[in-house]
Amino acid sequence: MGDAKRRKESLGQDYGRSEPVFSWLPGWTKDQAARFVALSTRGAWLGIFGLVGFWVTVRLWGRPWVGGK
Repeated sequence: MGDAKRRKESLGQDYGRSEPVFSWLPGWTKDQAARFVALSTRGAWLGIFGLVGFWVTVRLWGRPWVGGK
């Protein structure tokens, strides 16, 4: 018997379900935590690139709202 079949028999109804991050925190599974980390990482990189883009724009074209050169 393969390992997957043995695991399926031992877990029963819970086979294939993601386990919770903490036992006392219902509703938050490890899959949801991984998706949240991936989304927040992507958002952080977008923010970094946006800030760099804004900095380059201000650096090259000056600040017209404060009387740039």
